[in-house]
Amino acid sequence: MFDADDARKTALQADARADLQADLQTDPRTGVQTGLQTDPQRDLQTDRPHPARIYDYWLGGKDNFPPDRVAAEHAIAAAPDIPAAARENRAFLRRAVRHCVEAGVRQFIDIGSGLPARGNVHEVAQELAPDARVVYIDNDPIVLAHGRALLADNRSTTVLTGDLRDTEELLDRAELRALIDLSQPVAVLLLAVLHFVDDAQAAAAVRAVHSRVAPGSHLLLSHSTGEGNPQRAEEVAKTWQNSTSQIHGRGRAEIEAFFEGWDLLAPGVDFVPLWRPDGPTEDTTRWMYAGVGRKP
Repeated sequence: MFDADDARKTALQADARADLQADLQTDPRTGVQTGLQTDPQRDLQTDRPHPARIYDYWLGGKDNFPPDRVAAEHAIAAAPDIPAAARENRAFLRRAVRHCVEAGVRQFIDIGSGLPARGNVHEVAQELAPDARVVYIDNDPIVLAHGRALLADNRSTTVLTGDLRDTEELLDRAELRALIDLSQPVAVLLLAVLHFVDDAQAAAAVRAVHSRVAPGSHLLLSHSTGEGNPQRAEEVAKTWQNSTSQIHGRGRAEIEAFFEGWDLLAPGVDFVPLWRPDGPTEDTTRWMYAGVGRKP
């Protein structure tokens, strides 16, 4: 039966397609339309699981589709604590963003931001510092449509469609530079996103961030690992085998290497719930590592 949730999802798809169409441009030299819609990476692909929508399902969201739910449930069947790991990652986001605000940072770029959920970067940062500016970036056009609707009245925050593999280009976007001054400290969030690209692409993205941001900037990073659950990790990884992105779990040493050139803040790279916890850590998960670095 076509219910209210179905209607809302249909509207989101229509909004996403409208955003893609609006982003089309005509090359004056060739007369050819170019832009997001001509890039297969920007297809809505609601017939395939997408990381942002799988994650949304684990967080209890409703902006997901049957293939996303099937994939998400596969992971839960193999590891019932996976949704808890997603919630812990959001809690890490909040702790790390608060740290950055307290350190004087007022600019935030969240690459691979996913669908909006309670405790978004702008909510945490602007509650403490109303002048904080935030740019969200994700390669799912539905994130763009949802984010633009949510942030319509917030002139200090915007959402863009883009891909981690194009970090250099993202940092040059006029829409990003309208809010973000890269000559001043900025916090760049790469939360649960680097594990969706290969080693070379992940390293290139982090290098691009380091080369472009000012001293005093922060890198906030979380990343999937099998080290805490070696018996279950292989089966959980199958969640992504038919999705728009495959997953590459990495070990602590590999994740520490991403912080080359950054001052890695205490406690270093540790499991997500153990990074500066603000509550009990008994019975927490060991599915993801996290760390925060500061550019000297």
